[in-house]
Amino acid sequence: MPDTATQPMIDSFGQTDPGRVRHGNEDHFVIATVSKSVDLRHTSLPDSAVGRRFGGATGYLFAVADGVGGRPEGDVASERAVTALLDYIGSAAECLQGLDTTKEDALLVKLEETVLGVHEALMKEYGGQSASLPATTLTMVLLVWPRAYFVHVGDSRAYVRQHGRLQRLTRDQTLGEYMVDAGAWTEDQAARSSAAKTLSSAVGGTEIIPVVGLIDLEPGDSLLLCTDGLYRHVTDERIAAVLEGPGGAEQCCRQFVDEALADGGTDNITVVVVRTSPT
Repeated sequence: MPDTATQPMIDSFGQTDPGRVRHGNEDHFVIATVSKSVDLRHTSLPDSAVGRRFGGATGYLFAVADGVGGRPEGDVASERAVTALLDYIGSAAECLQGLDTTKEDALLVKLEETVLGVHEALMKEYGGQSASLPATTLTMVLLVWPRAYFVHVGDSRAYVRQHGRLQRLTRDQTLGEYMVDAGAWTEDQAARSSAAKTLSSAVGGTEIIPVVGLIDLEPGDSLLLCTDGLYRHVTDERIAAVLEGPGGAEQCCRQFVDEALADGGTDNITVVVVRTSPT
C-alpha cells in the first residue's frame, strides 16, 4: 500500500435537484465518514507504537444512484442501493485498518457482492419479473487514503482530476457504448441514436455487471460522481474547468447544478464533489 502519512484534508459536498422537467427526484447520494479508532487522550507510549495500534484509519464513502425512468419506484431502488452500501461499510469498518493486497481484493469482492445482493433482493421481492423491477444505476467510491476503490453499474459516472487532467473512471453501461466498443457504431452515430441511452446493466435490470477498480490519489486531486442529469448538459471541458477553479466542494457542486439547469435541466441532477488539499 502507498504511504498514508501525507493524507490531505478532504473537502466534500453533494447536491441533488429534480431539474426543470421531472416532477419527482429518483436520484439519491450519500457522503459518509467511516473510522475505526480509539480516542487516546494521554500516554507515555511513543507515537510509533500508538500509531501501529490506534492509527484511526478513516475511510470516506461517496455514492450516487439514479432510479431508472420508465420503471416503477426508481427512487426505491436507488435508495436501497445506497442504503446497502452504508449498511455494509458500517459493519466492516475494521477493513480500514491495515489494508494489504489480500484484504483489498476481499474488500472489492464484498462491495461487488453487496451491490449484487440489492439486485437479488429486488428480484425476490418482485417475483423475478425484471421488466417490472425497480432499477437503478450506482456509482460509488470508497476512499481510504490514498486509494480510491470504486464500484460502478449503469450510466452514472465517476471522474478524477489529477495532474491537471480530467479522466473518466467509469464507462457508461449503455447500448451506445456497447455498439461503439464493438465497432458497430461511431461516436457520432451513438450520439444521434435515441436507443443509445438504453442501459445494458442496472441494479434491478435485466442484466447487472458491476465493474470494480481502484486508483491512487495524490494531494490536490479532485473526484466527481454524478448522474446523467449533469453530464448530458455540462461537457467534460466545463467539468474540468469547474474542478480546476479555486472554489471548495460546495461551490463546485452548486455551479454544476446551476449550469445543468441553465442548459435545460431535462433530468434529475445529482453531483458529489471531493476535493483534497495540496498537502
